[in-house]
Amino acid sequence: MSASKSTDWKHESETANRLTWAITAINAHLKELRQIWARALGISGPQWMILMAISDLDKEDGVPVKAVAKMLHVESSFVTTQSKRLEKTGLVRRKPCPLDRRVVRLSLSDRALKQLGRDSNRQQAAADMVLAGFEGDELNEFITRLTTVRRRLEKAWLRVELGL
Repeated sequence: MSASKSTDWKHESETANRLTWAITAINAHLKELRQIWARALGISGPQWMILMAISDLDKEDGVPVKAVAKMLHVESSFVTTQSKRLEKTGLVRRKPCPLDRRVVRLSLSDRALKQLGRDSNRQQAAADMVLAGFEGDELNEFITRLTTVRRRLEKAWLRVELGL
């Protein structure tokens, strides 16, 4: 390998490491915020994420467990177990799909909607602070680039997993 290629590789490696550490720190801070929002409801961080996924995905008649699991990158069995616990706390409704009784659809209860509504101002203030400084379409471009990085990470993971 020439000195130039070695220097380029080293620079790219350092850049990749900086990106990895930045994403790791962002994830840690997001986890801390999830814990705060979850504690306010008396639930765990992952359970709060399930509530958020249901909130985002539900268009009126509930959302399948499988869709929530896909959004959260977890197994359906995990969502099933946690949603049963959330149902016991009165935050989630679980009902079989009328077309396929094997499919369970999840929706937020009135209690969950009320409690999440109370926290929405604090959550919006936090989001405004995080997103301050993005002008015009900059935020959409940033999200698009992050999505590209996520997809490439998925491909890289698959290649490493398969030993390619």
